[in-house]
Amino acid sequence: MASNNKKRNARKSRQKRVRAKVFGTPDRPRLNVFRSLNNIYAQVIDDVSGHTIASANSAEEEIKAEMKNGGNVDAAKVIGKIVAERAIEKDVKKVVFDRAGYKYHGRVKALAEAAREEGLEF
Repeated sequence: MASNNKKRNARKSRQKRVRAKVFGTPDRPRLNVFRSLNNIYAQVIDDVSGHTIASANSAEEEIKAEMKNGGNVDAAKVIGKIVAERAIEKDVKKVVFDRAGYKYHGRVKALAEAAREEGLEF
């Protein structure tokens, strides 16, 4: 259990370091990623006004019905596409990517690449 807290604390310190530099504006909001064991979440956030512009996660009922597991790379690709589509509907084409202290690898990388393929620029 102690190693689990050590990992969590290390991620939180990396997240603080990244968030000190990454800031979402109305012109270029922040694409934030959160991953849990069973699901993955993505939000496009305007930090100036404090509003979420678009979001998607693998726990949503219609998305959950499509996939067997919400916490794998395939689910991350689907969520990346959906969040990009929802952001583009709201006229957001450029974002800054906030990996929230996670390594750019696996599910986080799959989500980012799927969002890029769908038309988001970052």
